[in-house]
Amino acid sequence: MNNHVSSKPSTMKLKHTINPILLYFIHFLISLYTILTYIPFYFFSESRQEKSNRIKAKPVNSKPDSAYRSVNSLDGLASVLYPGCDTLDKVFTYAKNKFKNKRLLGTREVLNEEDEVQPNGKIFKKVILGQYNWLSYEDVFVRAFNFGNGLQMLGQKPKTNIAIFCETRAEWMIAAQACFMYNFQLVTLYATLGGPAIVHALNETEVTNIITSKELLQTKLKDIVSLVPRLRHIITVDGKPPTWSEFPKGIIVHTMAAVEALGAKASMENQPHSKPLPSDIAVIMYTSGSTGLPKGVMISHSNIIAGITGMAERIPELGEEDVYIGYLPLAHVLELSAELVCLSHGCRIGYSSPQTLADQSSKIKKGSKGDTSMLKPTLMAAVPEIMDRIYKNVMNKVSEMSSFQRNLFILAYNYKMEQISKGRNTPLCDSFVFRKVRSLLGGNIRLLLCGGAPLSATTQRFMNICFCCPVGQGYGLTESAGAGTISEVWDYNTGRVGAPLVCCEIKLKNWEEGGYFNTDKPHPRGEILIGGQSVTMGYYKNEAKTKADFFEDENGQRWLCTGDIGEFEPDGCLKIIDRKKDLVKLQAGEYVSLGKVEAALKNLPLVDNICAYANSVPWREVKKIKPSFLLPWYPYLPVPQQGKLHRTTPEEWGVKKWQ
Repeated sequence: MNNHVSSKPSTMKLKHTINPILLYFIHFLISLYTILTYIPFYFFSESRQEKSNRIKAKPVNSKPDSAYRSVNSLDGLASVLYPGCDTLDKVFTYAKNKFKNKRLLGTREVLNEEDEVQPNGKIFKKVILGQYNWLSYEDVFVRAFNFGNGLQMLGQKPKTNIAIFCETRAEWMIAAQACFMYNFQLVTLYATLGGPAIVHALNETEVTNIITSKELLQTKLKDIVSLVPRLRHIITVDGKPPTWSEFPKGIIVHTMAAVEALGAKASMENQPHSKPLPSDIAVIMYTSGSTGLPKGVMISHSNIIAGITGMAERIPELGEEDVYIGYLPLAHVLELSAELVCLSHGCRIGYSSPQTLADQSSKIKKGSKGDTSMLKPTLMAAVPEIMDRIYKNVMNKVSEMSSFQRNLFILAYNYKMEQISKGRNTPLCDSFVFRKVRSLLGGNIRLLLCGGAPLSATTQRFMNICFCCPVGQGYGLTESAGAGTISEVWDYNTGRVGAPLVCCEIKLKNWEEGGYFNTDKPHPRGEILIGGQSVTMGYYKNEAKTKADFFEDENGQRWLCTGDIGEFEPDGCLKIIDRKKDLVKLQAGEYVSLGKVEAALKNLPLVDNICAYANSVPWREVKKIKPSFLLPWYPYLPVPQQGKLHRTTPEEWGVKKWQ
C-alpha cells in the first residue's frame, strides 16, 4: 500500500505565472538572502539533514529475519515511563503528586446555540463558545476516585466489564481513570457505531453498566437497550435526559455527578478497592467494524504503559508548557495513547470536536472563534483525511487569490520546499507568508502526529511548509497498543513512518505469494511483525483469530502479525509498501492495489472521499457498471497531477500483470 509519491521537491512544486525577467531578478534576491542566512546557520547549528541521515534503528543480529530495534533500545526494550509505575493508576498518581495544582483538562463553555437557515433550506445548529474552563490534576484525581467508588456502590466489581459509549470530552478521561483505579475493565465503543455493532459489543462483554452522553442515549441507545438484557445502569455524563415510557423496566439512569456524590459519601467510610496488576486488562477496545462486526482487543495496563513510553520518547521537550487539543475519538488507540502521554508529562489537554475545531468549522457561528484559535495548542494528533481536507481547502483559497498574492505564495512555497530538503529553516517565509495559514490551527503547533492511515507525500510536505512544523508520521495498531514506529521530529523525509519505538522491535516475514522476501536487495521486504511489551493479549472471546494473528517466540516474547508489507531503509526507518488484504487478485491473475487507486484520486478537487472496490467479474460485465467513470480504468487509469488528470501506466497502480 505504497501510497506515497516521490519526495523530491521538483515533483511537488507549484506552478507560477511570473514574467521570466522579473523571475530572474527575484531568484537573484532569494539567492542573496539564502547565502546571508546560511552563513550563521552553518557555523552555529547542526543541520536537520545531518540529524536526519543518522542511523535510527539496527538489526539485532546478521540473520535476514532479524528484528530491528531503535538505536536507543538495542540493549533492551523500554516498558515503563517512571520507575515503579507499572499500572495506569500508579502513573496518574505520580502525575497528580508532581503536577498537583497544574491545569489538566479543559472544556469550553457554551454561551449560545442558534439554528441557522442555509441557502438550500437546510438548518444547521451553530454555537458561540466562551473561554476554556480547567480542572487541575488534583480535581481530576478526586473526581475519578469518587466516580470509581460510586460505580463500586452501584455493584461494579473488579475485573468485570463496564462500557463507555461517549464523544471525546473531559468526562471520558475522568471515567477512564476511575476504571483504571478500581480495576474495572473499560469497554470502549466508537460514538459512530451502528446499532447492531453496539448490541454485539455490549452483549459479548456482558456489561451491566454503561457510561454515555445524553445525546447518544436519546439518538442511539434508546432504540437498542431492550436488546441488551444484562444492562442495569446507564450513567450520563452531561445531565439526566427526559424519561420515556417505553424504557425497559429494571434499568436506572444516573447522572455522573450523582454517582460521584454517592462515591464521595461512601469514601468517608474508607471503602477498600482492588488495585490492578500490570497483567490485568485495562481496556477492551472495539474496532470500528468496517468489514463486519467489531472485534474487541484486550489491552493490559502493561501494554498501554509500554506503548505510551515509546511514544513519549519521540516527542522532545514534552512538558508543562505544552497544550494538546483532543478531538479524535478517545475510543481509538491513537487518541487515548496521545492523551495519556500528555497527562503523564504535565501537559494541558483542551477538548474540541471536528465540528468546532477551527473558526471555519461547521458548528462555529461566523465571526466567533473555533477551539484552536482559543486554545492555541502546541501538540495535535490528526488522521490523513483531516490533513487532506486542510490541504484542499487552503489550495482552493490560494486559487482564489489575486495573481500577485498567488504568485508570492507559490514562490515562497517552492523556496521553502527546497530549503526543507536541505535541512534548513525559513524564518522570513514563516513570519510573513505562512503566518495566516498557520493561524488556522492556532499558530503555536510545534508537532503534528499523524496516524491511522497512510499520509500522501504531497499533503505531508504541505503541512511541513504551511504550518511550519514537523509531521511525526506513525504506524501502529490497536493490537499493538498503538505502538510501532514514529518518525523523528527532524526527519522531514516523506513516504515512510520512522524507526521502531524504544518499546518494541520489528521484523519482516517472507510473503511468497506477494513476492516479498527479507532477503530482497537493496532493501529487505516482507510482512511486518511487531514484538514487545506493547503487543496486546488478543481478541476478546475469539481464540481462533487470536491464534491467527498473535504468537510467542522461544523467549516468551509476544508477536503480532500485522498483515502489512514493509521494507527497511538503510537508516533503519520503515516504509509501508503494501498490505495483504489490499491486493486484489482479478480473474486473469493480475494484482491491483486498491490503496494506490484511492490515494491518487483522493486529492482531486472534486473528490471528498473515495472507496475502491474490486470484484472478479469479466471485463464485458464491468462495462455495464454505472457510473461510467469506471471505464477509464482500462487500459489506463486517471491520476491527479498538479490539479489535472493525466494518463499513466497500470504498473504505477501496483498492477503486477495486465492482460
